[in-house]
Amino acid sequence: MDHSILQTTRELIDEVGYPALTVDQVATRAGVGKAAIYRRYASKAEMAFVATMHEQQLPPPVSTGSLRGDLLALVRTFHIRMAAPAARQLAPALISELAANPELDARFQDIFLAAEQAVFADIIEQAVARGELAGPVDPAMAHLLLLGSLASALYLLTLPVDDAMVTDLATAATAGITALADRHHSTPDGAAEPH
Repeated sequence: MDHSILQTTRELIDEVGYPALTVDQVATRAGVGKAAIYRRYASKAEMAFVATMHEQQLPPPVSTGSLRGDLLALVRTFHIRMAAPAARQLAPALISELAANPELDARFQDIFLAAEQAVFADIIEQAVARGELAGPVDPAMAHLLLLGSLASALYLLTLPVDDAMVTDLATAATAGITALADRHHSTPDGAAEPH
């Protein structure tokens, strides 16, 4: 049933666009009741978000052997999802709905952002273990530096994001995360703490 709801949602977004999409349309075409949809998703926006950007499991961190390589692999995966036409339609509406709906915002934070930040925590942990970082960095800050920048470029600034820009974002995020680790894990005299 979940697959049918999400597949139908994607089809209808392609056909009528996100603004014209209704839960009634999805329920009718998918052959399910509206109650079944609302048991799974708090709103049309959440259903569409899952269908367009988050249906697939998040990729496990790719261990490339470097922090920059791991961040680049991750941001390339997210770029494909976030740059899709349906995602570009949905993102502004979702941002608006999150601002107006505290329950949806809490679900978004607890389910989707927490899962993304867990991926960043794994990448950071590997970088610390390899000795690339002086110590751990808040995964929420790493998330903001990389995917927050990507989201801003795509949805707010509407820049033409290509692989060169994605590569630059990974490089900049690596530098930022490294600087934060150095700042947070140094002794009062400025020397890095021993590992």
